[in-house]
Amino acid sequence: MATDVARSTDMEIASSAYTLFYLPGVAPRDFQRGDELQVKVNKLSSTKTQLPYDFYYLKYCKPNKIMNVAENLGEVLRGDRIENSVYTFHMREELPCKVACKVKLDADAAKNFKEKIDDEYRVNMILDNLPVAVHRQRRDGIPSTTYEHGFRVGFKGNYAGSKEEKYFINNHLSFRVMYHRDLETDSARIVGFEVTPNSIKHEYKEWDEKNPQLSTCNQDTKNIIPGGTVPQEVDTDKEVVFTYDVTFKESDIKWASRWDTYLLMNDDQIHWFSIINSLMIVLFLSGMVAMIMMRTLYRDIANYNQLETQDEAQEETGWKLVHGDVFRAPTNSGLLCVYVGTGVQILGMTLVTMMFALLGFLSPSNRGGLMTAMVLLWVFMGLFAGYSSARLYKMFKGT
Repeated sequence: MATDVARSTDMEIASSAYTLFYLPGVAPRDFQRGDELQVKVNKLSSTKTQLPYDFYYLKYCKPNKIMNVAENLGEVLRGDRIENSVYTFHMREELPCKVACKVKLDADAAKNFKEKIDDEYRVNMILDNLPVAVHRQRRDGIPSTTYEHGFRVGFKGNYAGSKEEKYFINNHLSFRVMYHRDLETDSARIVGFEVTPNSIKHEYKEWDEKNPQLSTCNQDTKNIIPGGTVPQEVDTDKEVVFTYDVTFKESDIKWASRWDTYLLMNDDQIHWFSIINSLMIVLFLSGMVAMIMMRTLYRDIANYNQLETQDEAQEETGWKLVHGDVFRAPTNSGLLCVYVGTGVQILGMTLVTMMFALLGFLSPSNRGGLMTAMVLLWVFMGLFAGYSSARLYKMFKGT
């Protein structure tokens, strides 16, 4: 009994000691039932163009006052732009359907939406420092266990038998917040933030700005997306009503493991063929070079063995002609010293960054920390680059 008490006391001390080493903004945050949750929006990103855009570059719902979140150097270099949004709800209080706003697309807004849909842009959102994730759809339409960062702005397709391909926007967001509950205090920590985007052409009789009533979205709606729902088309002078609903789900995932979801690969396959193909090419080329060098050396050695009994004063041939060139400075020795110093700088930055990552200093929850560490280490490693370049230049008899 005494041993169990001592062990539990040691665990409490150890856990409290660990909390002392949390970085600012990374420590867990406990939420009580009814606490307000504010979703923040980030940049619009695309793997097709690699050019980030501000979320409000497109004509989305805007709050009364847009406030930017303070960012570090890494977030600025990554192109992050974290701002507040109109999406707000309360902890563990489900929201069937709520209207965010209604916008009317002019020619420029419709053009921007269409361009971003063509370039496969995705919308990134954040809740409790956790980026939103979307279940990756398999070919049979069933959600898989892998995730993607952010949801698509929209999609292109045909509707109602029309041969013309049209643009549709994802104007309804179904959020699902997963939380891990503490049984003693009844508080909860957010361990997952998922969204399912949909395109719905909302219908209403008369628009009331203060209390909008939609036949396709109301408090009594259980099935938000009925089977015959018409998707919302993107075009000039089209009215788009943005809506969202929220559900909460209790999870067994601990707060310390909530980032494991984002570390899953989008592709579960290991490309063994490509790996084996690359290894075979490297081994084949290395064998060819080694075989050519061995044949040349064996031939030269055989020739020198024959010359030992004949005239030793004969002029040297073969590889012995260049045996003294290792002590001669190359033609562009200054450029070689610069290259060597730059290589030392990159190698040092890579090794130290990997060491910090292995020790846990570069947590994914510390957004932009990796980029900031790499930039600062690159600058610091300039000392070693300068030393190695100067030492090599001095060895080449440089002044």
